[in-house]
Amino acid sequence: MASFAKTIYVCRWLSTSVSSQLQVPKLSSGLGSVSPLRNVTLLRFPPSHCQRRRASQQSGGYGGAQDYQVQPGQSQPLVDDEQNSLRQGEDETTKKYDWSHTAFKMFESTLTTFASLAVLGLAGYGYHRYYKYIVLQKIENAFKPGDPVLELAALGKQVPNPAINEEENAPHWVLRKEQTLIDSIINGSIQNRYHLLIGEKGTGKSSMLIDAMHKVGGEGVSMFEAHADLEIFRIRLGKALDFEYMEDYIGSLFSIRGPRDTTALLDIERAFNKLEKVALRRRKKVRRPLVLIINCTHLLRDDEDGQDLLELIQQRAEQWAASNLVTVILNSDDYWVYERLKQYATRMEVIPVLDLPKVEALLALKKYRSRSFNEEPSSDILEQVYNRVGGRLTFLNRVAQSPDMLRTCEDICLTEKTWFLNKCWILGTEMDDDVMDEQKFSSAAMVLAKALVERQKQMDTPYDPEKGHILPQIPLHEARQIMTRADFIKSYDHINVFTIDSKAMVRADSVPMQNAFREICGEEGFNEHLDATLERISAIESLGRTRELVAKDLVGEGRYDISVRDGKGARNVQVKRNSS
Repeated sequence: MASFAKTIYVCRWLSTSVSSQLQVPKLSSGLGSVSPLRNVTLLRFPPSHCQRRRASQQSGGYGGAQDYQVQPGQSQPLVDDEQNSLRQGEDETTKKYDWSHTAFKMFESTLTTFASLAVLGLAGYGYHRYYKYIVLQKIENAFKPGDPVLELAALGKQVPNPAINEEENAPHWVLRKEQTLIDSIINGSIQNRYHLLIGEKGTGKSSMLIDAMHKVGGEGVSMFEAHADLEIFRIRLGKALDFEYMEDYIGSLFSIRGPRDTTALLDIERAFNKLEKVALRRRKKVRRPLVLIINCTHLLRDDEDGQDLLELIQQRAEQWAASNLVTVILNSDDYWVYERLKQYATRMEVIPVLDLPKVEALLALKKYRSRSFNEEPSSDILEQVYNRVGGRLTFLNRVAQSPDMLRTCEDICLTEKTWFLNKCWILGTEMDDDVMDEQKFSSAAMVLAKALVERQKQMDTPYDPEKGHILPQIPLHEARQIMTRADFIKSYDHINVFTIDSKAMVRADSVPMQNAFREICGEEGFNEHLDATLERISAIESLGRTRELVAKDLVGEGRYDISVRDGKGARNVQVKRNSS
């Protein structure tokens, strides 16, 4: 850098000297005169480094008079001291400039990085806030009227549908006494409670719920089906609430880790948290709570996972009922759900749904038949149908849609009897010991069925002309005593052989099932066959409790002395060698 500055200085000095002596003549042409060239200098550069070094070697030194010869008319170039001082000043300036430039670059890079991070952070935070707002908005929209799930359920359950014309919407539903209560729950008239609908399969629990939803247009109500698998339960809950569990969250683009890496139970808890926020926002606008219906709760497994999920639902239901945010309705066919919820229930109301009484059942059958075949059956036919299948709505619907109603009643009774025999038939004395556990289950069911048949014989009026069938029932604790087993009764309830109502009374699952009990227990030789099966089970259990001891190596008159001690004292037993 210093040598380059020196060269420039020498060039300027030579240019000044030469230009002062050079005269450029004035040029002229036909187009006019042109002024002489100005500032035209003839530069004579100093020798290069190689030339100076070569001259120095020839003269025996460097920087002497032979290094550079001053021509006549030129001024004296800079001496060495002046060159050194100039070089030092330029070095100091260069050093100072380099540090300031570096600091500026550092500041510029820092500012750029900070601005990039700030923009990225603001973008991530803005997206996160926007996403949370959209999630709450979607859940709120799930409780608005016009839910397509309600229309699909209405078509499946045969309730009035706004998408169908008025002629097809003609009254065809049987009004039960529980319908008014359920309507009040759905429309928000009954608050600060959560409810459990319990009853046998096919009594019309789901249909009443959907009919009540239709009356309010589905506004503020959401319904979904439970499932034994928690992952499927999570997906169905998310579909009902329009909640994606952060699966569509793209915050990872902004280096924000999403919360999806978790279990199904935690996802359900997050969904309930979002639902609670929506209920709080909605409470300011609408003074009635949201309604969340969980259908088929009995499908949850009675194990650790199912019990944890049921406990989570109950905790939320209790909290929401106390704050009047959400009314939870659980619909179950099995008694174990009620037994589990009963432990911690403080605001739960149980709504039992039973078979229709005789008058209502005959009216329902008449309406069903009129809608299906446009005919009115005689009273005698209606009486025969009721005597065979009772007031179960699902059976009445099948019979009414059949051309031969009495033949369909026989098929229903045969189906129930076959189901019971396939699940609980006993094998007698010839059974193998490998099937003893299954035969314990079956024999206990047969013993309980026989007890119900005997209880029906002891009843004064097993059939009331106005109320209809009065099925025999036994308290739950007494039924367990009769079977000598306490764990089988829940399994019988789950396979729809016996049923347990909310008052802990055990009876046959339906009128056709009670008829099947009576037919099976009335067969010739049934009691002997049942006694033989029970004796065979006792014998197998006795063999399992018996131990055989073999004494060996008794020589001569040798013997073993065995002392047996019990609660009454000690008793000696002698084992001698057999002389034969």
